[in-house]
Amino acid sequence: AMLVMAVPLLDLETAFPSAGSAPEETTHRRAHDLVTEGFGPGFNGPLLMVVDHSGLSAPDASAAVSDIGSVVRADPNVGFIVPGASNPAGDTTLMQAIPLTGPADAATKDLLERMRGEILPAVESTYGIEVYVTGPTALDIDVTKQLTDRLPWVMTVVIGLIFVVLMLAFRSLLVLLKAAIGILLSIGAALGIVVAVFQWGWGASLLGVDGTMAIISFLPVMSFAILFGLSMDYEVFILSRVREEWLRTGDARDSVIKGVGATARVITAAAAIMTAVFAGFLLGDQPVVKMIGLALAVAVLLDATVIRLILVPSTMVMFNRANWWLPRWLDRILPNVDIEGERLFDEAEATD
Repeated sequence: AMLVMAVPLLDLETAFPSAGSAPEETTHRRAHDLVTEGFGPGFNGPLLMVVDHSGLSAPDASAAVSDIGSVVRADPNVGFIVPGASNPAGDTTLMQAIPLTGPADAATKDLLERMRGEILPAVESTYGIEVYVTGPTALDIDVTKQLTDRLPWVMTVVIGLIFVVLMLAFRSLLVLLKAAIGILLSIGAALGIVVAVFQWGWGASLLGVDGTMAIISFLPVMSFAILFGLSMDYEVFILSRVREEWLRTGDARDSVIKGVGATARVITAAAAIMTAVFAGFLLGDQPVVKMIGLALAVAVLLDATVIRLILVPSTMVMFNRANWWLPRWLDRILPNVDIEGERLFDEAEATD
């Protein structure tokens, strides 16, 4: 079921919030809509071109600027070009390309990529000049791409480091692997629901959201960081108690029953508090705040109930003693970290 909830994540589109996603009663949203209605959506997200033609004569510079306007204007997603204005030194010219689509539209991002990778390089090589595409719209698209490209690295580093640290603490591979998979499932399901509500519009009106919009660029990274920390906190709390019983009795099934039984109510109460706090974000006016609140509330709820209190105990009972299996060669390499102070208790009993 959680995999099904995560399916919309395959259609994830991220962008920085614009005035077009603000509540309709706000002044900047009304101004945005008036500009869109009167001049087109592209006027809210022009692409600024900075032409450095310092090595050209005035006639050649004028010809280069003219050619830039012509080739960019020929793109099917460009409405028109705002004529260039040169600086007093006459070596730099500013131009604007007005797209036919809004700043958060995927077609605008594609236009920016074509301008930088296909359209402008030909003119640059012909005249020996440099053309930089910048401005707020280009900056938002660039930052969004960087956040998207870095997310797999962030996930790899965080999961890898946590895996190593907890392997030292619990001396197990399977338990930690299941924990990482469970956390990713809850985060994926939560983000999938966010995509379905805000990007597809399913039930958006119930949350007071007008229309559909792209998911804010930093939500996947932020959600992963926050939720991985909270989820691992619950996981360590459960595993510490389960391992304590396992070391004491050697009974894998009974240790799971006692460990989960001793921690379930605490985890449920903590998760209920966090879910209530995050759900409170849904009462705000801004769609961005609602988006963050929905992602965090759903993820914590799923993680503390479906994952920690159902999936984790059931799989641990199913795998039995294999939960605490560790290759002998790895067990010899890893330092023995006594987190619970078990060695001190053993020494105290031996002394007595």
